[in-house]
Amino acid sequence: MSGGLTHDPAEFAVESIRRWWPRMGRRAYPEAREVLITADGGGSNGSRVRLWKTALHKLAQELEMPLPVRHFPPGTSQWNKIEHRMFCHGTKNWRAQLLLDYVPIIKLISHSGTSSGLSIQAEIDSAFYETGKEVSDEAFAAINIQRCDFHGDWN
Repeated sequence: MSGGLTHDPAEFAVESIRRWWPRMGRRAYPEAREVLITADGGGSNGSRVRLWKTALHKLAQELEMPLPVRHFPPGTSQWNKIEHRMFCHGTKNWRAQLLLDYVPIIKLISHSGTSSGLSIQAEIDSAFYETGKEVSDEAFAAINIQRCDFHGDWN
């Protein structure tokens, strides 16, 4: 889990994936030829966000592998099972704690887990991400997007 000091723009979401892959993803999936990303339908990583798609394209080039994205349908973010498994234990862990600084928040999240072995790693991304960035029509046209057969308008 990544926490940021600025707003949650698309670049922050992609940077979280960029950090996860070498630290955890590559070790867990050494034979992977692509990384499947599931995302909510709205927000900074929504299906219509040009900056999200542009930043993902750049990451796909860096990793030299496709990054297929499957968005949850609008209004269905509760279907994200991993997120729900994580956050219920995290909120129990920080109940009755004063959360005045990022360090104790990250420590509390990192000490969350389940009896079945789910553990959470958390860190702060201290980079500043500019909000309101626009992607020009020319820059957007230059990225490689292949629409999925299933709901190509989202995926």
